Amino acid sequence: MDVASLHQAAAHTDFLYQRAFVENSQPMLLVHPVTDRIVSANQAVADLLGRSIDDLRNTPMSLLHKGQVPGLVVFSQAALYNGTAWTRSLNLTRPDGVEILNEHHATALRHEGEDYLIITIADLEARHRREVDSEADNYLRGGIAEWRRVERFFHEIERQNQLILGAAGEGIYGVNGDGKTTFVNPAAERMLGWTADQLVGREIHAIIHHSHVDGEPYHAQHCPIYNAFRDGVVRRIDDEVFWRRDGKPMRVEYTSTPIRDHGLVVGAVIVFRDITERKMAEEKLHAALAEVDRLRERLELENAYLQEEILSTNNHHEIIGQSAAIQSALKQIDLVAPTDANVLITGESGTGKELIARAIHQASHRRDRVMVRVNCAAIPHELFESEFFGHTRGAFTGAIRDRVGRFELADGGTLFLDEVGEIPIELQGKLLRVLQDQKFERIGEEHTREVNVRLIAATNRDLKQEVRNGRFREDLYFRLNVFPIECRPLRERPDDIPALAAHFLRNICHRLNIAQLKLTRGQVRDLQNYPWPGNARELENAIERAAILARNGKLHIDLPDSHRDRHPHPDDTKDTAGHRGDDPRNILLTEDDRRQMDRQNITAALRSSKGKVFGANGAAELLGLKPTTLTSRMKKLKIDRRDFSPDPAGRD
Repeated sequence: MDVASLHQAAAHTDFLYQRAFVENSQPMLLVHPVTDRIVSANQAVADLLGRSIDDLRNTPMSLLHKGQVPGLVVFSQAALYNGTAWTRSLNLTRPDGVEILNEHHATALRHEGEDYLIITIADLEARHRREVDSEADNYLRGGIAEWRRVERFFHEIERQNQLILGAAGEGIYGVNGDGKTTFVNPAAERMLGWTADQLVGREIHAIIHHSHVDGEPYHAQHCPIYNAFRDGVVRRIDDEVFWRRDGKPMRVEYTSTPIRDHGLVVGAVIVFRDITERKMAEEKLHAALAEVDRLRERLELENAYLQEEILSTNNHHEIIGQSAAIQSALKQIDLVAPTDANVLITGESGTGKELIARAIHQASHRRDRVMVRVNCAAIPHELFESEFFGHTRGAFTGAIRDRVGRFELADGGTLFLDEVGEIPIELQGKLLRVLQDQKFERIGEEHTREVNVRLIAATNRDLKQEVRNGRFREDLYFRLNVFPIECRPLRERPDDIPALAAHFLRNICHRLNIAQLKLTRGQVRDLQNYPWPGNARELENAIERAAILARNGKLHIDLPDSHRDRHPHPDDTKDTAGHRGDDPRNILLTEDDRRQMDRQNITAALRSSKGKVFGANGAAELLGLKPTTLTSRMKKLKIDRRDFSPDPAGRD
């Protein structure tokens, strides 16, 4: 065959290949992937996509796959690398908006140094119809008898399915891929109050699942039922609400299971159960358990306070002293105790403010109820409101259960607010309202609670000056200061020191299980001459320290040297336990003398405690002071505790 004949044969072959491409019944595209250009298209693909061949030619391939460029690139690269590739993940949409379920198959082709792809697009719906037609044709070829047998078989399956749906105790309904209801069983009709005819064909979410229990809209895009057929995952929900036809919510638990047809999710079936009664029973049980916990906590706290009161009563059978200041305080207690008036007790630390508060409570008609003491100085500012009024579970981070506040605990009794001047000013307004109305709300709770509380407050601050400085509300001050009682410092009532010292000594010897010790006249005189900046608490600590250090039945009272009686007395060795006859010395101190006395007293305590400030046998305990108060005084007096520590590592 000559050259001309060969060229003619090749041209004829090319013509046949072109006709085979153009007239092929399978939709086909010839694509140049590098330029993203459709080089050619046949009539089948034009019909499938609803476009003309001229419209498709030179159209970017990515334009047919809007929003799917990454997937198109991966598919193309796989075909070029492997020679062939297929995928069902690339969607095609006609100009009229109809989405085409399809399968792309690509074959790589190289021509004149360029890479091309021949892409065949299979219409999956058309394929499915052909399969159905083929099956029907097979049945038809089997004859009318076979067809009727198959029809009876399907009728029987449908009847059995209807019987199963009707007998099921759970509510069951189905939805298609558009969220429209396809069937509803009788149990669902009974529970929802809607008939199947009223629901089938309608979007059921907008009818029964449109809102949360609090009325907030439940958007369809967040609905687990719809999401089951969107992402093909089974959803199980333990507690939500469906809305009945009468507008009432019904607590339900349900499972939404996707329905698949040939691998494609076409809807979902929902099985639900009415759990309203069960949830109500659980909530009642939780409320009952919470109430039991609240009562148990209240009883435990009341028991703790009663035990504390018993210990306090054992330590202080009565207010000790015969001075005019003590007698005046006792008269004021007798006057105010039978009433419900608020009492404000003022005085330095250690003067017995809590003792007077307990005496008022014990002499009142509230004596059979507990007196609840709150040390306001020991409560962190952020916990004041919870401490006073309580909180509900989950009100804030760490609130793992309901908590009874001090006001509620003191209901029917007395609330003693020690160091009341430490209450944050932002909480004082709420405290004032509770004192006025005897009503409050726990944190995190809208329910208002009523209480009947008698308030006794104590402070070592000058609240009038605090009001002037803007740190204490004036209206709260007037509300507290209905009946003021002043506790005079021990240095102003030296006549009470002998009886107090003897009382402390008896109790301490009994508590420490040591033989009873006695004070001499000289020791009593030394005690009366000392100014006692820590008042009765410091006196008690000094007596206890002396009892511990006693040898051979003799006490050794360690007081700063500058305040000892430097003149020997002939009666120093005589027993004067409980002596009250000696007149105290009237010693006038300048401010410099007082500072020097404080310095000597603190250094003596630090020397005794070996530089320890906090804790048992620390300087603060020896002086009867709060550690924070002692630390503040040391800072002002420029005293460094490390100067008294035996540990070299504790020094700079």
